[in-house]
Amino acid sequence: MEGTKEMGLRNVSSTCSINEMDDYDLSRLLDKPRLNIERQRSFDERSLSELSIGLTRAGLDNYETTYSPGGRSRSGFDTPASSTRNSFEPHPMVAEAWEALRRSLVYFRDQPVGTIAAYDHASEEVLNYDQVFVRDFVPSALAFLMNGEPDIVKNFLLKTLQLQGWEKRIDRFKLGEGAMPASFKVLHDPGIYGYPIEIQALFFMALRCALSMLKHDAEGKECIERIVKRLHALSYHMRSYFWLDFQQLNDIYRYKTEEYSHTAVNKFNVIPDSIPDWVFDFMPTRGGYFIGNVSPARMDFRWFCLGNCIAILSSLATPEQSMAIMDLIEARWDELVGEMPLKIAYPAIESHEWRIVTGCDPKNTRWSYHNGGSWPVLLWLLTAACIKTGRPLIARRAIDLAETRLLKDSWPEYYDGKLGRYIGKQARKYQTWSIAGYLVAKMMLEDPSHLGMISLEEDKQMKPLLKRSSSWNC
Repeated sequence: MEGTKEMGLRNVSSTCSINEMDDYDLSRLLDKPRLNIERQRSFDERSLSELSIGLTRAGLDNYETTYSPGGRSRSGFDTPASSTRNSFEPHPMVAEAWEALRRSLVYFRDQPVGTIAAYDHASEEVLNYDQVFVRDFVPSALAFLMNGEPDIVKNFLLKTLQLQGWEKRIDRFKLGEGAMPASFKVLHDPGIYGYPIEIQALFFMALRCALSMLKHDAEGKECIERIVKRLHALSYHMRSYFWLDFQQLNDIYRYKTEEYSHTAVNKFNVIPDSIPDWVFDFMPTRGGYFIGNVSPARMDFRWFCLGNCIAILSSLATPEQSMAIMDLIEARWDELVGEMPLKIAYPAIESHEWRIVTGCDPKNTRWSYHNGGSWPVLLWLLTAACIKTGRPLIARRAIDLAETRLLKDSWPEYYDGKLGRYIGKQARKYQTWSIAGYLVAKMMLEDPSHLGMISLEEDKQMKPLLKRSSSWNC
C-alpha cells in the first residue's frame, strides 16, 4: 500500500485539501492523564472461571458474572461448543483483521492520521469511502488504543481540531458573508422531547463525559450545575417514557385517551390501537428495552441496537434495565442476531410506511442497510454491554457466529435479510469499522479491563426512577 505517501487531508464538509496547512501546536490539548487501566493476562493463560477477577479489577464488581465451568449462563442460555473450552485460542481471523486494518491507514506527512471507510479495490465506485470519517474511526481508535498504539489516535485528534478552524469553501470558492444558510433551527429549552433513542443515549454519554472532565473551580461551577440539571431531566424522561417491558406494554394497551391534566397517565396521548401487532409477540415476559422514539400521539416501538447498548455503557439504563435488555437479546436471539450480528433496528418498515419514512430510498428496502440490516461493527458495542452486565457468554456466542463468515465474505459493511444471511446488496467489502469492531470485541473479551475506556459506572447521585424493572416481577 502506498500509504506512506504524503497526501492532503480533506474536510468532509468542504472540498479544500490542506496538504500545505501549517501544523498547529495542539499537543497541549491532549496532555491529560491517561487512563490507568491494568493489562490482564490473556485468556491464553487463564481460564474462563478467572474472568470475575478481571471484572473486579476493571471496576465492575457491582455486576454478577455468569461464566460457569459447564459453559452455560445463569439464564440457561445455550452456547456453541467453542464457547465451552477452558481457554481462548488465537483465531486465525485476528491476524487477517489486523493486516486489513493497517491497509486502511491514511498518512499525512509520514504520520498515520486515520483510517479510510473502506479499502475495497474490487469495487470500481469509490464514492466517499476513501475518506476518513470521524464516526467510522471510533472502533479503529479503540483497537489501536487497546493494542498499545496511541499515536495514531493522537494524530487523528490533532488533525480533526485543525480542520474545525479551517476556512470553509465550496468548490474551492470562499463563502461570502451574504451566503444564505441551507436551514436553521429554533432551540427550545429544554432540547429533550422528540429525539430518537440513539441521539438521546449519545447525548447522555457526552454530558457525563463532559462532567468528568470539567474542573470543579469557580469557572466550571456554572457549567457543571447546568449539566447536572440536564442529566437529571434526561434520565428521568428516558427511564420513564422510553422504557418498555411486558408490564409497561400491558399498561399502554389499557391507556385511556384524551387526558389533559397534569395527573394524566397517558401523558403523550397514545392511542392503544396504534400499537403495532408485532410488539405483542416480540416482547418476552422477562426483558425490556428503550423504544426508538416518543412524541405526542406517536411511539416508535422499534428496537435500536446502538441506543440500547450506549444506554447500558453510559448508565442511562439502571442496572435492572441493563439486565432486562440482555434478557431480551437472549430471548429474541433469532430476530436480533440471526446468522450475523447484529440487527441495527428491528423490525424493518415496509409498504406505505417505508415510502413515507425513507422517501422510497432503494438502499433502505426492508431488511437492508439501515432498515433492518445486520451490521458487524455493532459487535463491539454488544460485547462491551455484555461485559458490563456480567453476561460475556452472549458476546462469545455472537463473536463465534461472526467468525464463521466475516473473513470469508471479505469484511462486508452490512448484511441483508431477516436473519442477516446475505451480503448487503450495496455493501462495501473490507469495511474498516467491520474489521476494527471485530478486533475491539475480541480484545475486550480477552481483557475486560479495556471496558474502562468506553463505560461509565452509575452515578450514585442520579437516583433512578425505577428501583426494579417490572419485567423481573414475572
